[in-house]
Amino acid sequence: MKKYFRFDELGTNYRTEFMAGLTTFLAMAYILFVNPSTLALVGIEDLPSGVTRMDQDAVFAATAIAAAIGSLFMGLIAKYPIALAPGMGLNAFFAYTVVLGYGIPWETALSGVLASGLIFIVLTLTGLREKIINAIPANLKMAVGAGIGFFIAFIGFQNSGIIVANEATLLGLGDLTSPTVLLAVFGLVISIILMTIGIRGGIFYGMIITAIVGMVVGLITPPSGVDGIVSNVPSLAPTFGQAFVNFGDIFTLQMLVVILTFLFVDFFDTAGTLVAVANQAGLMKDNKLPRAGKALFADSAATVAGATLGTSTTTAYVESTAGVGAGGRTGFTAVVTAMFFLLALFFSPLLSVVTAEVTAPALIIVGVLMSSALKNIEWDQFEIAVPAFLIVIAMPLTYSIATGIAIGFIFYPITMLLKGRAKEVHPVMYFLFVIFVLYFMFLS
Repeated sequence: MKKYFRFDELGTNYRTEFMAGLTTFLAMAYILFVNPSTLALVGIEDLPSGVTRMDQDAVFAATAIAAAIGSLFMGLIAKYPIALAPGMGLNAFFAYTVVLGYGIPWETALSGVLASGLIFIVLTLTGLREKIINAIPANLKMAVGAGIGFFIAFIGFQNSGIIVANEATLLGLGDLTSPTVLLAVFGLVISIILMTIGIRGGIFYGMIITAIVGMVVGLITPPSGVDGIVSNVPSLAPTFGQAFVNFGDIFTLQMLVVILTFLFVDFFDTAGTLVAVANQAGLMKDNKLPRAGKALFADSAATVAGATLGTSTTTAYVESTAGVGAGGRTGFTAVVTAMFFLLALFFSPLLSVVTAEVTAPALIIVGVLMSSALKNIEWDQFEIAVPAFLIVIAMPLTYSIATGIAIGFIFYPITMLLKGRAKEVHPVMYFLFVIFVLYFMFLS
């Protein structure tokens, strides 16, 4: 094992790798509760006609198993200390845009995730994935990441009741005297404190403290006895295999845009995370990522596995940097993280205490972290600032990640053409321009 993971060469050992794996798990364990809450549309009381919720327990199991499979793939195949799990942003797009906004059944949405995973595998094996990534301007990649951050944060504010509908101004401040809103505000303050002072896993611990306070003041029903904490692994029956059953329903223009969005966001999410974590761990060689093909394959295969189980796109987590900071340097770190996700399968009853008020602070903090990409956008170039700004602002205002991407990608070729920089626009961007124009035409 030591030889396979090159412990001696990388200056590490079993204890260091184990603690790094545990640290990574604690830093991203919030996804075990946030993902089921998001995909089950918790916090949305009145669903539109025909829209149904996913089973929370089944999504919890799918989340844990998909994270374990993805992390094992990354650890054993690519040998990187990078863990995977269903991605934030992509789960919001799945639930709030595709299912709630478009009215597409979640079963068909899972088929879209499966299709994107299969396309990923093909693109990875043929080497096209890297070429396509390079075709999208860096400024737009950053704008998409920041826009998703704003969108996720907005969902957190909405689900907590901090921001509510207002007839006069469309949106307004909620009732800050409401006990549940105050609990969410408390959770946000605690999470900010923990993150600011550098507590690893601050988001997860913030959720735990908020849930405990909620139970103490009587806003959350506490679990009863051991059975309220530990139980058998929840059944996957409500979600398992639905992606295959409904695969024939994805061949529409609307689903094509959905699949393209899954592809696009996961493209840059994974690529950015791989580079960031590898850089921190000192694993980059000549500014290139060794075994990049294997890492991308692990990510693609994990998405296929997750869709089969019943969850949105599985992707690499930047929280893996917490494990690297604790000394993780090899794939054994990811293997340890995978084991903890499997162990977590026995704690599904805790879902009952993780209410919308508990998860909202986590969504807002993740939004803050993702919005940091704004600093890398060339705002002083108006032809770039316009599409970048439209991407960022349109996502929360239209309640749709896909719409934000579409608007920005339509305006980018236009502004570049008018500025006399048409030759700098990759042909792929002109192709996407046509696709998104047609998307809006058929959508209307």
